[in-house]
Amino acid sequence: MGKLLLSLLLVFAPLSIATIGGGQTVVADIQRQVVDVHHWMTRDEFLNAFAISRMAPGPGSLLVTLIGWQVAGIAGAIVSTIGIFGPTTFLIYGVAHLWSRNPGARWQRALESGLRPVAAGMILAAVYVLLRSLEGGWLAQAIAFASTGVLMATRINPLLLLAAGSGIFLAARMIFAI
Repeated sequence: MGKLLLSLLLVFAPLSIATIGGGQTVVADIQRQVVDVHHWMTRDEFLNAFAISRMAPGPGSLLVTLIGWQVAGIAGAIVSTIGIFGPTTFLIYGVAHLWSRNPGARWQRALESGLRPVAAGMILAAVYVLLRSLEGGWLAQAIAFASTGVLMATRINPLLLLAAGSGIFLAARMIFAI
């Protein structure tokens, strides 16, 4: 059990440092580590854990808490949570200290400009991994893209989009036997 807990810590601690732009930026690598490298979960189990973590209140990085729970129970959940939040906490504390001592410095603007495309690319990688994992094939992917477009263009409640998307998906599957 100790080796498994150490493995969880060694997987999530480095990913913590890479969470530029939020926890969603490392979802693709979390999936790769958990499903492909360590085989702690199947793709379906990972997708279910991801869905649960998105519906639960709190940060999206709580996905790793669910993974830790499934892999090694309560101890795994605790170690995984410390692994994903611990290193970043200390890093941010140090950066905030430097940031406040040098307001408007040239290096700050350069860092902000440089990290924006990195965060965007990491988010796109996470979207790609999640879209590939959808079980509904092209229909589910089309609904996901359409829902994203509607969500970005309007102020509609995401729960309404979720209900409409699932209704369209089920109706299309029944009518067209997709």
